[in-house]
Amino acid sequence: MDLRIFTEPQQGASYETLRRVAVTAEETGFSAFFRSDHYLTMGGDGLPGPTDAWTTLAGLARDTTSIRLGTLVSSATFRLPGVLAIQVAQVDEMSGGRVELGLGSGWYEEEHTAYGIPFPPVAERFDRFEEQLAVVTGLWGTPAGERFSFEGRHYSLTDSPALPKPVQSPVPVVVGGAAKKRGAAIAARYAHEFNVPFCSAAETGERFARVRAACTEAGRDPGSLVYSAALVLACGRDEAEFARRAGAIGREPGELREHGVAGTVSEVVDTVGRYAEAGVERLYLQVLDLSDLEHLELVAAQVAPQL
Repeated sequence: MDLRIFTEPQQGASYETLRRVAVTAEETGFSAFFRSDHYLTMGGDGLPGPTDAWTTLAGLARDTTSIRLGTLVSSATFRLPGVLAIQVAQVDEMSGGRVELGLGSGWYEEEHTAYGIPFPPVAERFDRFEEQLAVVTGLWGTPAGERFSFEGRHYSLTDSPALPKPVQSPVPVVVGGAAKKRGAAIAARYAHEFNVPFCSAAETGERFARVRAACTEAGRDPGSLVYSAALVLACGRDEAEFARRAGAIGREPGELREHGVAGTVSEVVDTVGRYAEAGVERLYLQVLDLSDLEHLELVAAQVAPQL
């Protein structure tokens, strides 16, 4: 099982806080540091305020050396696709080829209202999301010296030089969600990884099955995708330490055990095993208390070796 650290900085984190988490994740052997791409807290005061995802990752590209970096997920409503392609390619170059792009349609209306970002109806957001994937991957995939053009309903590019190029070819693209018919087809066409956030092992397996079926229908090998899940993390050496960590993020121990990767070390190992049986190959551990670096050290030292 590939273990990655996933953070929610809109809940309140400075760049320095995120840097400490990313460096600790790197030093303790996690394969990646990912962050959400949001501009508004989802409870609490969110102090000191939001940080921009790709600005953060640009800094971490220089402050880390080996850990992979990405978003889970960037919203298609936040950036024009040509600009996003340039941003991600630049951060990929700054990191030496360690970036991954998670992209979604966007859903959190309040953050759009708070910061003056247009928030179209859901059908249009989904259309824009699909066009953004076509543009971003098209720009990156255009051979050097050639031009890229695209004519969509929402975005139009004419004779773009399609520069700069990322170091990686291709940059891994992560798509996630409910894997309904259209979403599964989009994943089958564009994604290198399909992610299911915050679902039971059974539901996660069902969503994977729909994506696999969409791949087969599209003539793609379903095994060419990585299948991943994201779940909140709360682990303790004993019951008291677990309860303390649950309390620190405002969650009840019983609820966390039901919906997260939570409990004592042995319980966490068992939970990861259930998700592995459902087809999960990569697990994003949502760390909500970003001051508790010992939490990462515990999972790296006592959970990861048992997987």
